Amino acid sequence: MQISKKRLNQNLKNQIYKLLYQVITDIQNPNEAQVLLESFLSKNELEVIARRLGIAYFLDKGKSYTNIKDNLAVSSTTIAAVAKDMKTKKGFKVALGKIRAEEWANKWSKKIKETFRR
Repeated sequence: MQISKKRLNQNLKNQIYKLLYQVITDIQNPNEAQVLLESFLSKNELEVIARRLGIAYFLDKGKSYTNIKDNLAVSSTTIAAVAKDMKTKKGFKVALGKIRAEEWANKWSKKIKETFRR
C-alpha cells in the first residue's frame, strides 16, 4: 500500500491514530494480536516487524551480528539500524521489557511447579 502525498487534516490524523492505539491496547491475547496484525498488515510488513523485534531480542541477549545475520537472514546494516534504534526509541525498551518479564515469569512458574511436585 502506498501512502498518498496528500496530507490528512491533523485533527483527523490524531483521531485515527488514537483509535489504532486503543485497539492495540485492548488486545487480550496472542491469538487476537495475530488476527489483528494479519488482517491489517501484509505478510511482508508483518515479517519486517517480526525480524526487527527478533534482531532487538538477539542483540539484547548478546548475540553477535554474524549469528543474527545467519539466523534471521538480515544484513549487518539492518542490525546496526536496529541497534541504533534500541538506544533512542522507547518502543524497543518497552517491547524488550515485556519479553524479559514474560521470560522471568515463565522461569519462576516452572521452578514453583517443580518444587510442589516433589
